[in-house]
Amino acid sequence: MAIGKIPSAPDLMGNLPLFRPHAYNGKVALQWCTALLQALSIAKRRCFTLDIWRSRSMRNTAISLIGIAILTALAVYIVLPVPHPGWLVRSNEAGKPTPLELKLGLDLQGGTQVMLEADLPEGRELQPGAMETAKNIVERRVNSLGVSEAVVQAQGDNRITAELPGVDNPDQAIETIRSTGQLEFVDPEGLPLQQGMVINTTNRPNAVEQYLATPDADPQMAPYRDRVFKTVMTGDVLRTAVARQDQFGMWEIAFELTGPGGDQFFNYTSSHIGQPMAIVLDGIVLSAPVIQAAIRDQGVITGQFTEAEANSLAIQMRYGALPVPLKVVDVRSISATLGQDSVQRSLTAGLIGMAAVFLFMVLMYRVPGLLANLALTIYIFFNLAIYKLVPVTLTLAGITGFLLSVGMAVDANILIFERLREELRSGRSPRLAVEAGFSRAWPAIFDSNLTTLISCAVLYIFGNQFGASIVKGYALTLGLGVVISMFTAFFITRTFMRALLGMRNQRTKTAQLIIGY
Repeated sequence: MAIGKIPSAPDLMGNLPLFRPHAYNGKVALQWCTALLQALSIAKRRCFTLDIWRSRSMRNTAISLIGIAILTALAVYIVLPVPHPGWLVRSNEAGKPTPLELKLGLDLQGGTQVMLEADLPEGRELQPGAMETAKNIVERRVNSLGVSEAVVQAQGDNRITAELPGVDNPDQAIETIRSTGQLEFVDPEGLPLQQGMVINTTNRPNAVEQYLATPDADPQMAPYRDRVFKTVMTGDVLRTAVARQDQFGMWEIAFELTGPGGDQFFNYTSSHIGQPMAIVLDGIVLSAPVIQAAIRDQGVITGQFTEAEANSLAIQMRYGALPVPLKVVDVRSISATLGQDSVQRSLTAGLIGMAAVFLFMVLMYRVPGLLANLALTIYIFFNLAIYKLVPVTLTLAGITGFLLSVGMAVDANILIFERLREELRSGRSPRLAVEAGFSRAWPAIFDSNLTTLISCAVLYIFGNQFGASIVKGYALTLGLGVVISMFTAFFITRTFMRALLGMRNQRTKTAQLIIGY
C-alpha cells in the first residue's frame, strides 16, 4: 500500500485558475468591474427606453380611446330621434326643413311608382341627352313637391321611373312631373283669349290638334284651331317663380326675370301698354292680363288657381320645360301596411342574428370577443349615422346589404383573433402577439374587402344605369358597411385590446385566461 503526500487545502485551491495569487492583481479586477458597470448601464438604458415606449404607447392608446368616445357619442346623437342643430338639418327644394331621419324606400314606406315614356310623333327621334335632361327636371320637380325619399331614375333609352314614397293620391304629382312645362308669353293679336283655351303657338303649332285628339276634348275650348299665335318669350327668361297669395287670399305666381330676359320683357311691355298679353303653358292659356305698365325685372301671373295648381305651375316654371313630352305608361301603388310589416320582420331577423353573433364571439374568444361586440355596436351606430347624413334610402335589399356587412365585420375579427392565438402559441408575449395578429391578418382582410368593394361598384353602376334601385341600394349599403368595418376592426378593436393589455399583467398565463387559447 503506497502512501503519498496529501496536499493541504491552500495548495489545492491555488491550483485552480481563479484562485491563483496572480489572478488577484488590480488590473484584472478593474477590467471585471468596468465590464459589470457597462452591462448594468446598458440594462438600465434599455429598461428606461422600454418604459418610455410603454408610456408613449399608453398615451397614444388613451388619445385613441378619447377619439373613439367622441365619434361614438356624435354617432349616437345623430341616430337618436332628438332635435338636432340647424347645420345638421337639411332643407328640401321646397324650402321646408327636413329632419334627420332614416329614409325608407318605396317597398318599406309604401307609396306610388310611376313609369313615364317619351311621347314622340312617329318618325321623330330622341335627341342625344334629352332623356337625361328630362330625368333631372323630373327629379327637381318631384323634390320641390316636398315628397321625401323620392327616387327618379332613367330606365332604358326612353323611359323614366319615379318612386314617390308616402304618396297615396298621386294624380297631382303625376301631372306636375309629366307636364312638358313649356311656358310662353304670347301676343293675342287683338283676339280675346280666356283662361283654359287651347291655342297654337310658335313653339307648339300642333297644340290644338293634339288636344282635340284626346277623348275628353271640348271643341269650344279651341276656337282658333287654324291660327298660330306669335310667341314673344319663353320660360327660359325666368330666374325664379314662387306661388303665393295676394291681399285677397287668391293664389298667384310671382316671377323674376334674368337680365337679358328683363330687357326683352321691358321692350315688349313698354310698347304694348293697354294691350293684353297671354301667358300660355303647353298650349293652354293660363291668363291674359292687360299690360298696365312697362315691366323689367318681375311680374305676377294671376288666374283662378287653387293652391295645388299654383304650386305645380310655379315648379314647372322654376325648373324649365321638359325637352321631350312624357306619357304615363304604368302606375303602381304599394301599401304602407306591407312596407311596415317588412320593416318589422327585417328588424326581428336582424336582432336575432346579431344576438347569435354576439353570443358566439363571447363563447369563442372571451374578453376579446366582448371587445369585438362593443366595436360592432359602435359600427352599427356609425352606419346608421352615415345613412342619415348622406342620406341613404333604405330598402329591403339595402337592409340585406347592411346585415351582410355586419357579418363581414365579424369575419374580420375572427381572422384577427385566430391569428392572435397562433402568435401566442408560438411563444410571443401578449402585447407582441396582438400587434402581430392584427398586422398579419390585415392583408387577407384587405384583399377580400377590396374584392367586395369592386363588386359593389359594379352593382351600383349597373343599378344606376338601368334603373334597378334595389340593386343600387344593396350595393351602397354593403359598400359603406365594408369600409366602416375595416375601420372598426383595425382601429377600434385594436385600441381596445391595447388598452386591455396595458391595464393587466402581460404574462402568458394571463393571456390564456383572457383569450382562452
